[in-house]
Amino acid sequence: MKAQVSAMDLLWGRGARGSRGPRPVLTVAQIAEAAVAIADAEGLPAVTMQRVADRFGFTAMSLYRYVPGRAELVALMIDSALGVAPAVDGPEGWRPALRRWAESLREVFRSHPWIAQATVQARPVGPNEVSWLERAVALLDGSGLSGAERVDAVVVLTGHIRNQVQAEAGIAADDGVHLATALAESLRERAGDFPALTGAATDGAFGPGGDGFAFGLECILDGLANRM
Repeated sequence: MKAQVSAMDLLWGRGARGSRGPRPVLTVAQIAEAAVAIADAEGLPAVTMQRVADRFGFTAMSLYRYVPGRAELVALMIDSALGVAPAVDGPEGWRPALRRWAESLREVFRSHPWIAQATVQARPVGPNEVSWLERAVALLDGSGLSGAERVDAVVVLTGHIRNQVQAEAGIAADDGVHLATALAESLRERAGDFPALTGAATDGAFGPGGDGFAFGLECILDGLANRM
């Protein structure tokens, strides 16, 4: 009996089909792209093996010839949606380059908001996702940080990007009511119970002009510079 192909095999192009059996009419890349389109339009919970199979006029059982299950499909979706990391290095040094890297990754997360949810848990990672890590870690070469510190720095940056995108998506999903505005109004009504937050709101917190992403990013970069 042929061993089942794992997500890592599919992500890294291992475990190619043998010569026996029907000739495949789909590629794993096509299946991943179809699943990404569904998730982009309707969210990650809408992605099922049957929904993806319907896009090709297949049965769900036929799709299992290519992808063993939904967990493996989600791993393929993440790598497909991320794409290969762009080149962001330049003569200005590590800080502007790492800022551009973070802004590029945020745009990918914004284009595919379900990625923020899908990448929270442990999962197999593919070459595209690894390329983002490689780009950022390489930008910190020669910084004086150890290899472990460089990787940890990128993990912190990625977490900040994910959290910001999830926050944006949560506000956008609130049936047209801006959550930050509603919170500020509630604080004014009970100012005595939450004096610190009420004072912060008076000073501009929870307003439409805030940029938590940029503020957090600069704090992280400041911390890295200090560490170096």
